[in-house]
Amino acid sequence: MNRWITRSVVSRKKALAALLVMAFMILCWPAPGTRAADHGDAPLVDEDRPADIDDVYAFLDPNDNSKLIVICTLYGFIVPSEAINFSAFDPRVRYLLALETTGDATPDLFFDIRFSPRTAAASPQTATIILPFGQIMTAPTTPPTLADTPNTPTITTDPATGVSFFAGEADDPFFFDIPAFNRFVASALAGSANPAVFQRGRDSFAGYNVQSVALSIPVSYLHLLPTGGNPGANVVGVGAFTQRQRTTVILRNGDISSTGGFRNVDRMGVPAINTALIPFARKDEYNGASPEDDAAGRFAGDIVGTLQALGTNATNIGILANVAVVKGDLLRLNLSTANTGTGGGNNAGAGFPNGRRLQDDVIDTLLFFIANQNPLGDNVNSNDVAFRNSFPFIAPPQQPRASGTDDNTRN
Repeated sequence: MNRWITRSVVSRKKALAALLVMAFMILCWPAPGTRAADHGDAPLVDEDRPADIDDVYAFLDPNDNSKLIVICTLYGFIVPSEAINFSAFDPRVRYLLALETTGDATPDLFFDIRFSPRTAAASPQTATIILPFGQIMTAPTTPPTLADTPNTPTITTDPATGVSFFAGEADDPFFFDIPAFNRFVASALAGSANPAVFQRGRDSFAGYNVQSVALSIPVSYLHLLPTGGNPGANVVGVGAFTQRQRTTVILRNGDISSTGGFRNVDRMGVPAINTALIPFARKDEYNGASPEDDAAGRFAGDIVGTLQALGTNATNIGILANVAVVKGDLLRLNLSTANTGTGGGNNAGAGFPNGRRLQDDVIDTLLFFIANQNPLGDNVNSNDVAFRNSFPFIAPPQQPRASGTDDNTRN
């Protein structure tokens, strides 16, 4: 068992004992291992799309900075016409949203989310969310539709904790030119980096949908306390994990039985780390490791080697390592930095690598440091549709188009 899971389970058991629900939680929290993502970033998740994490976002609600917003998107590249078939959450996957609060690489608080099986193609599923201090809330998902207009998002708020929850199909919020980036990397590894490939400026994710889970969490609910690594009690690390039980059996009648402890299929914090910087042969291994493994340097040599091959100098390698290696592959958000603006926030100086907002152009930020702080971007600077101005902030899903109407894809 990984040490970060072990330590969190111990602290959780103490808290739950005080809440008289420890027995239930022990049954629902088998000892997991780990595994990671970014739109199919490794062989294993390529073959397990319901558990494939696409992106993770963490930011303060611009309408009320006393609330932390955490969003995880999954199952990328859902075309609008297949919403009824693909826009469902796998009831055999455990979705964990993890928060680190003490300034190290070990997550401390977990939001454990499971979904009921579907009862009909376009009916809601029921999410059961086990909160970090033992409270349990249930919430219906927002069902998909093939109508011209998507369903209004179903938002459930737990009256005891103030935590709000959304789960359902949404427009993919990520914007990035995959072919151009691959061509740039190939040219750099060949010894002559060619930034001109980014002139195509086409968003590979435009027109596609994802499954999404979003939480609005009162910061006061987290009970943050000063520590040596987090003296101001004002920084949280955020990551997402998807897990399956170790043994799955398909019965003759078609039922599926899963038993044993949980292992991660995917994990993610900082965007593009596994996708862009981990060698193909170690991608599944990276997903199967933990943030503590990152901080211990298990993959540091590979990341440094990739950056060196791309021409990144020692100074900027150090900057990137501080974001994704030194304290593990977790987003870090300073809760003292105000977030304001539309679409989840857009004020200067409050975005990635300080957490990650929906509008943050994370690829241009990473390319800036990869290119030794020389201007370099993929010329895809915003999402193809506008984000919402209130929770869950992600844009509504793309719907099937009428005949003769642009399908909005940019391949």
